Amino acid sequence: MKPRLFSTLRCLQHENPLGLPKSGSIPRMQRGLPERRAIKDVRKVIAVSSAKGGVGKSTLAVNLSLAFARHGFRSGILDTDIFGPSIPTLLNLSGEPRLSSNNQLLPLSNYGVKSMSMGYLVDEAAPVVWRGLMAMKALQQLLHEVDWGPLDVLILDLPPGTGDTQLTITQQIVLDGAIIVSTPQDMALKDAVKGINMFKKTNIPVLGMVRNMALFTCPHCHNSTHIFGAHSGVIQACETHGLPFLGDIPLHASICDDADRGKPTVVSEPDSVRAQAFTNIALEVGRKIGLL
Repeated sequence: MKPRLFSTLRCLQHENPLGLPKSGSIPRMQRGLPERRAIKDVRKVIAVSSAKGGVGKSTLAVNLSLAFARHGFRSGILDTDIFGPSIPTLLNLSGEPRLSSNNQLLPLSNYGVKSMSMGYLVDEAAPVVWRGLMAMKALQQLLHEVDWGPLDVLILDLPPGTGDTQLTITQQIVLDGAIIVSTPQDMALKDAVKGINMFKKTNIPVLGMVRNMALFTCPHCHNSTHIFGAHSGVIQACETHGLPFLGDIPLHASICDDADRGKPTVVSEPDSVRAQAFTNIALEVGRKIGLL
């Protein structure tokens, strides 16, 4: 059985069943891929990805959207994680969205940021026990049937992995770029590199990498420690793949506490070093996509 399985996998890889772009490949329409569409009334769209869970990607995404809002931009965030949505908790929002006059979902807002998430459409404790087809139908609705109104920037909070959700987004939505988040651990970094290569294969510009949980400063002795080991891995990955290093987010208990109580750091502690780290990354990204 194993030789047959491995042979099948090799054939599938050779045939490129997902239709990923290749140099010198046939035109998009002949490959059967959908044309990428801009999200109506949204100037810039940025994907935040890690390809691995538990590295603080959603916390980064929501703080970036809040940082943009604090600098006067009309900002929104779309939670594309169908099975484990985090944005309702992070923004302290709940309740089923209303429908607009043209039968589209109306975003929920808090702290000056518009948001949409599967977490608003199902009960908080209810598992989304769906097969892939149902999940992709829900994703299609989130991508194409939300009435955002005019937005300067929309952040897409992507789930872990490089599967159906990521391919659907990269093939159907006009993205101005992607941000890759990783902790310093080799285990997280290896998956982050897979995310980098996924965006490269789908011709989405990677704006750079963010190193989360980079440095812990003891509140008692004030000594700093790299809790997760080698701190140069993310920078080396940026050099290897020709990407900018966007900045560090420190490992601090307040960032987690702020997220859990639904008042993210940029809102709860706007003058802190931690909030400034998120803001600096947002401003750098804004410059890269021509928002500033």
